[in-house]
Parts: sequence; structure tokens; C-alpha cells
Amino acid sequence: MARSRWIAPLSLLTLVTAALATPIAAQTPRTDLILHGGRVWTGDPARPWAEAVAVSGDRIVAVGSDADVLPLADERTRSVDLDGAFVSPGFIDNHTHFNRAGELLLGVNLLEVSDAAGLRRAVRETAERLPVGAWMTGGMWGAYAQWAQGSTGRDGGSNGAAAFRPDRSLIDDVSPDSPALLWNWDRSQYLANAAALTAAGATCAWVGVECENGRPTGRVDEEAAGRIRSAIPEKTMTQKLAEARAALADLSRHGVTTFFDITPPDQVAVYQALRESGELTARVNMRMVLDTWDEMRDAGITEGFGDDWIRYQGLKGFVDGIMGGSSARFYEPYLTTGVRGSWRDARNTGYVTDDGSGFMPEGNMRSLVFGADSAGFNPRVHAIGDEAIDRILDIFEEVQETNGPRDDRRFAIIHNQVISGPETARRTAELGIVAEMQPYHTIDDMRWMEERIGGRARWAYAFRTLQDAGVLLSFGSDWPGTNAAWYTVNPLQGMYAAVTRETLEGTPAGGWFPEEKIDAESALRAYTVNNAWVGMAEDRLGKIRPGFLADLAVLDENPLEIDPRRLKDVSVKMTVVGGRIVYIRPRT
Repeated sequence: MARSRWIAPLSLLTLVTAALATPIAAQTPRTDLILHGGRVWTGDPARPWAEAVAVSGDRIVAVGSDADVLPLADERTRSVDLDGAFVSPGFIDNHTHFNRAGELLLGVNLLEVSDAAGLRRAVRETAERLPVGAWMTGGMWGAYAQWAQGSTGRDGGSNGAAAFRPDRSLIDDVSPDSPALLWNWDRSQYLANAAALTAAGATCAWVGVECENGRPTGRVDEEAAGRIRSAIPEKTMTQKLAEARAALADLSRHGVTTFFDITPPDQVAVYQALRESGELTARVNMRMVLDTWDEMRDAGITEGFGDDWIRYQGLKGFVDGIMGGSSARFYEPYLTTGVRGSWRDARNTGYVTDDGSGFMPEGNMRSLVFGADSAGFNPRVHAIGDEAIDRILDIFEEVQETNGPRDDRRFAIIHNQVISGPETARRTAELGIVAEMQPYHTIDDMRWMEERIGGRARWAYAFRTLQDAGVLLSFGSDWPGTNAAWYTVNPLQGMYAAVTRETLEGTPAGGWFPEEKIDAESALRAYTVNNAWVGMAEDRLGKIRPGFLADLAVLDENPLEIDPRRLKDVSVKMTVVGGRIVYIRPRT
């Protein structure tokens, strides 16, 4: 079956094991690590604040005052004086595309590039860090060409950048040993360097290869780009691992200790290899696509199957497109295009225009959610436009009423970007649906949101309305972003976006639709306690509590007490995962 490519190899059955059965707290073991002299926010209502934390193996064994915890040390204990630093449970990111992040960190990232100098510099730097002969692909230049990064859209923040149509003369000499097939953010332009043209055998005789004076310029059309892509060899495991290490390092320096990943099938082997070599420095919840629920069931894979490092958690479906491409589905047309956006084929093969209740093929999303829920899985469905959100709520409600109660049912709407208003928030709460949102989107998308949907933007990223209605907020990043934007994995900048609703430059003053701001502790909880619950790990993650896994983030300032506008500048001093220090901020 073609769909079987989405299921991880069953050899993973030999990898995953049951979680530790006996809490370390009950064994009086040796104390390996003590952090003391800090301001510890535990996320635990039974004991919200402490000064010190003791760790044995991968578990927390004591939380309390310095006087309580320091006597647990012996000559083998590593003791770290926090000197007043703030300690939080390790951050949990609800939405990443890990392999793509690694590709952009190690490979070529052109999202902020819209001129010749920027393109040349980025390609040269990428060629220097890639293995010789490795291809660089994508890049997606020009994402911020129309609206400058940091623009509010209300401030006349257009870049005014002239249309950028590069040719290979800009990059050939800085990438002689690195074949490159690059494209802009909306794939209306493709650029191949000399090494790529040679590797693919592309000549002026090809349809779609632009030539001047009998010589390819490097500009090719979509069809010719497809032929060049067919010449790209399969990425080696060596390169995949190098990309993964770069991505893990980025997570660690931002205090992220667990992440939910939209996982392509070949990525499972990468996680397994990293775990076996001791290099997996963050826990991963793998999220396959929704239409594989029956194959997973038949293979014996259940919700939460795995161990504390690698688990299957939730299934991702799609209802509509994205705001960046004006394809999110609304009741009323976009002001800029005159259309209402698109439905997404539930099997994730493209966009459709069906107006029926179950999307295309007719009834497909309804059928998938029913099947997944019956098998004990939790659908987490991408919905961005107001109509798309209402329609997936219809399906969730019907499934719950038909299938009856389920103790571990934790449905979520991914992104949940533009609701119709407070009535949608109330309905979401009544159904117990999680709002799985990425707050940094707020301060990036505002640059063009009102231009496209006008007054409907009032209900974009409606954190406060959702929270006040009783909806559980779950936060993450969507790292590394879309074809139209770069999203940081930094949770402190995500918190900043939710709390201030200002760009990183501080505009608009007072925030964009400031009535939707939330407080810093609510945002912190959405990155820790709430996400542990979403991942059905609330008994071992998301809090600093004896018996819980020792995943901690040490920050240089207290994010709950400083001016909210300084949240974006708070940095991570140390990250601990399973009792192991995986990051220490370099001395400057």
C-alpha cells in the first residue's frame, strides 16, 4: 500500500520499552545533581515555588528550600549555585517540523533574502558547511520582500523591494562543489547553479530552461526544476544526522526539552540512531498523518506507544490552507483575492473547493476522525480560517456524541488562528477541544493580516477570549516556519508575542488587538504544564516535582516579574534533560 510509507518501521518495536515502573523518589538513591540558590517555578499548585532541586538519575527526587535539599549532596554530587536564576520545567513545543528545521539550519535559508548580496552570502555560507557534493535545495527567498520583517502592516512597512530575479552568475563561483536548486517563497521562480545543471544534464535543449547566447542562465520553470530534482540522490544518513544535531542544538539553547514533531517516515530512523548513540537531547512526540490511523492500529501501534524519549502522540489532519498563501478557508472572501480560501484534501494531497460537510473526497475528514477516535487515537487537526475552525468543531462534536465518552480523548485544533468570535471560543471549551497555537505567528502575520481579511483580524490569535472561555491553551512554534515566514523555536519570544502582541521592534505600541493579551504565567503554563497534559505525560513531565523526569530550563531573568517587553531578551543559561546538562550558555 502506498500509504504504508507513513508508518515507522516495525523495528522500532525493539526500541521502545515501558516507562520506568518505580518512582526514584521511593528508592532513596544517590543524588547526582543539585541546583540551588534559585527562584524555582514548579508549575505544581501544591508547591508553586522553591529554591532548590535535587536529581538522581533522570528523575527529580527533592524540591524545596536550600536547607531542605543541600544536605542530600555527597562527594559525588554535582552542585550548581544558580545565583538567583529562574528555573522552569523544560519547555515543551507543541508543533515542529524538525527535519525541515535541520535542513534550514545546516542547509540554505533564504526566507529573509531578497537581493543579490544576501543570496550570494547565504549560498556561500551554506556551501562552506555542507559536505562536498551535498545538494542545497529550497531556500524560499523573498518571504519578507513585500512587507519587512517586524512590520505591523499598519505602519506602511512595505519593503518597497524591487522584484528580485537572480541568475546563476550570482552563485556559481561560491558553490562550485555544491549543486543548488533554489526557489522563491511562492515557487514562482526556480534557480539552478552550474553544478546542478551539470549533474542533471540540463541544457538549452530542455523545455523550461532559460538561455542567453546559448548558455543557461540558471532560471528554470517548474517542469524543468522537477527534472533537475529527479537527479538529486537520496540524502545520506550522515547528512540527516548532521541536520538533526544542528536542530537539537537549537532546541537545547532555547530550553526546549520535549517537542511534538510532524514526522515523515524516514525521520524515525534518525531519532532511533540518535537515541542509540546518546545524542538525543530532547524528547520527541512523533505525530503521523491522520489517514494512517488504520495502518497504525493494524501494526499494533497505539496512542502513546513508545517510551519517555520517542513516542507516537496524536495524528495530524488538515482542513484548510494557510494565511501566508491566502488559502485558509473563511466564510467571506479575502479582500485581496476575492476568494474564500480552500479546503485541504484530508489525505494531504492538495487543495479542493468542496463545500460539503466532510471535505474532499466527500465525507473523508468525518470518516477519518471517526475511525481514529474509535481506535483510541487523538486527531489534531490544522484549521486556520473561521469557517474551517467551525467545520472541524462540527465533526469533533458529532464524533464525541456518537462514540461516547473516552477518558483519554484530547482532540485539538492546530493553529486555530482566526475564530468567528466568542461563541466559537465557548463552543471549543464546551467540547473540551485544545487550542494548539503558536503565538509567534501573531507578531509575524500582523504585517499583512488586516490587508487580507480586514476586521476579521480582531479575532486572530484570540488567546484571552479562548482562555476566558475555558479553553486549554497549548503553545509551540511551528519551527522553522512556512514558505512565507521564519518562526523561531525560542519559547521566550513566543511568550513575548502572547503577552505583548507587539513585534520584536515594539510596534504597535500597546499591542495588536491588545484585548487578546494574556499574562506571562498563563503563557509559561501553556509551554509546560498544559503541553504535558496534551501529550498524556502529565504524570511525569511539565512540572518540577519529586518523581517527575528531570527536565529543566534555567533562565537569566524571572519572566513572571520583569517588564513583559523584556521577555524577548530573556535567555537560557542552562538546559537539563533527564538529569543531564545538555546546554550551558557560553561565557561572553
